[in-house]
Amino acid sequence: MIDAATTPDDKTGPTSGGSGALVRHMGLFSLVVYGVGDMVGAGIYGTVGEAAGALGNACWVAFAVSMVAAMLTGVSYASLASRYPKAGGAAYITHRAYRFPFLSYMVGLTVAASGLTSMAAGSNVFSDNLMKFVAVPKWALIVAFLAVLAAINFRGIKESIWTNLLCTGMEVGGLVFVIIVGARFWGSVDYTETASGVPLTSAEGMKLILNGTALTFFAFVGFEDMLNVSEEVNDPVRTMPRGLILSLIVVTALYITISVTAVSVVDSRQLSDAKTYGAPLAQVTNKAAPWLSPWVFTAITLFAVANTALINYIMGSRLLYGMARQGLVPAALGRVHSRRRTPHVAIGVLFVIVLALGLAGGVKQLASATALLLLACFVLVNGALVVLKRRPAEPRGAFEIPVVVPILGMLVCAGLIIGRLLTRNAQGQYEWQAPAIALGLAAGIALLYAVLRPRNIDERTLSAAEGAGASEARPS
Repeated sequence: MIDAATTPDDKTGPTSGGSGALVRHMGLFSLVVYGVGDMVGAGIYGTVGEAAGALGNACWVAFAVSMVAAMLTGVSYASLASRYPKAGGAAYITHRAYRFPFLSYMVGLTVAASGLTSMAAGSNVFSDNLMKFVAVPKWALIVAFLAVLAAINFRGIKESIWTNLLCTGMEVGGLVFVIIVGARFWGSVDYTETASGVPLTSAEGMKLILNGTALTFFAFVGFEDMLNVSEEVNDPVRTMPRGLILSLIVVTALYITISVTAVSVVDSRQLSDAKTYGAPLAQVTNKAAPWLSPWVFTAITLFAVANTALINYIMGSRLLYGMARQGLVPAALGRVHSRRRTPHVAIGVLFVIVLALGLAGGVKQLASATALLLLACFVLVNGALVVLKRRPAEPRGAFEIPVVVPILGMLVCAGLIIGRLLTRNAQGQYEWQAPAIALGLAAGIALLYAVLRPRNIDERTLSAAEGAGASEARPS
């Protein structure tokens, strides 16, 4: 059932109180661009070299298997989006299924933290690359970068969509260019040859595939952010599932094609030696298109990083907006600007936090920790769909899936968590830093919950809050 707060034609106007609903400006195309831009920006530009190091010429297999793993959770998100297109995203769904505010709070702030650390890391990558062009202090570039993103986010979802479209066009265009110039090298290598030479079908080969999958799965992370813009999407009940699935399909096609192209042009061992963001693909163009200026990929990197940061900023601000409506975070974070129709308080708060993280630097381990916690959130969200599908009173969505899909999604994500925990470094030692930081973050969120003591929200109170938001909206 769709209530007044989520009708497809909902348009919002000014309200006297500075709160209310968001405005719907996103159609299917802009939603797909949003999802593709988020995944590609944080994905193939940074992981193709690592994948080649793990699986050699067969690195495309890791991306194919990762797609299946990501699609299980992605389809669960698509089904949930057709049931509950809410800005609170995973936090709302977790609350609806488990009716345990503390769990919803943990999930919501964990997802927000993953976006914040991604933005902070992106601000450092962006400034490092831009310093190749301009002689400006790094701290000034970080401040300017985040201020511009905040201004775009505050200005409105329509302006954010156009910026996202420009950046996604640049980063996807870079990949398409690599594919075009490298296509003449296709078929020059054995695409089943692993880095160690073991057959893919052997026990050791299967282990390599699993290790590669654990590595490349995070190239697909970003589809979950799409759920948080549900209240700014036209006809979200139908558009959200289509957008989620189409985004994953487009990204998978790009990833597999680019990985095949990369190992066709450059030896997989050389690709694995390129550690910096975008460097593996720059190696490909250096050989396949030597006439291309090396600055081109640096420029594309700037667009890719900016796009990922902007999308995470949009996601984080809408997530806090939705959580405020649930009563899980201070109500001020749910305020919407009377003219711009954006959650301006949430945008401002996130700016201060990310600026502090970005200037502090050293967020790589923090990003790894939040990625680990994000997998735990995926387990909970898949489980939430199982609970909701088995609850007789819950309304069905426009996109329903068999209960076995979210169950498999839970198992896959739990397996990836175990795989990360059992990862060893080059010296054969377990990598304990990221899990330790993840536990520390979880403890910090729990402490914050205990201090702030969010009010216990039941379904009745939640419905009343949503109804209030709908009554504040008026046709424009």
